[in-house]
Amino acid sequence: MSGSLVLVDYPVHGCARLTLNRPESKNALSRALRKELTSTLARLEGKDEARVVILTGAGTAFCAGLDLKELGSASSSDVLGFDDPALNPVAALGKLRSPVIAAVNGPAITGGFELALACDVIVCSRAARFADTHARVGILPTWGLSQRLSRAIGPYRARELSLTGNFLSPERAEAFGLVNHVVEPEALQAEAIGLAEAMLTVVPSVLRDYKKLINDGLDLALPEALALEAEVATSSAKSVVMDDVERRRHEVLARAKQQATKSSI
Repeated sequence: MSGSLVLVDYPVHGCARLTLNRPESKNALSRALRKELTSTLARLEGKDEARVVILTGAGTAFCAGLDLKELGSASSSDVLGFDDPALNPVAALGKLRSPVIAAVNGPAITGGFELALACDVIVCSRAARFADTHARVGILPTWGLSQRLSRAIGPYRARELSLTGNFLSPERAEAFGLVNHVVEPEALQAEAIGLAEAMLTVVPSVLRDYKKLINDGLDLALPEALALEAEVATSSAKSVVMDDVERRRHEVLARAKQQATKSSI
């Protein structure tokens, strides 16, 4: 639907691309956009056509954060809706079992930065910028930025960004380990789709289970995380058919050989 605040298309089979669609407002997160994004993510959970999800923005921005015009005209702070699950797209991203690729096409500021951090892989164009301006506008984060950013780039770098509100360039974001790849703007969607296609070659159930195993382990100390891996892997191995593993192993080797041939041309 052209009037939708979240556009959904399927660039390849098994991949759903969600595009925040308020380009005139730099995709600022109004209540309506937050609600639509949250419900769209919930609707895609478990769907075969959304085994991998790409999240991006329309126009020149990824997301400028909460809609400050809407906040400024509100009669109370209830417009924030931080305690309303229907208005929390970051929580909805956390519940999605499919891996999510953030294709950051432009500025990702505050709430938009939180959306990107809630994804599993971040690719961005050279037009992207990242900033945490919570302290500058006088509020504290509630969608996890204060904790996710320090775990992604280290506490010292995170403190500098959050306590100054300074912008982070895509090149420094890549150097910090925050983003996986930086590409020219015109190559961004192809880069994200290429990653999605690679993920779609993975056994579907393992793709989701592996994401959960990594994320669950990150919440634990290393000894407990290693014990979790052993427990999950042992349980999973009971349903493995070795003939299928051998067949897939040959497919992997054939794919690697094909890629090597292409790269040498």
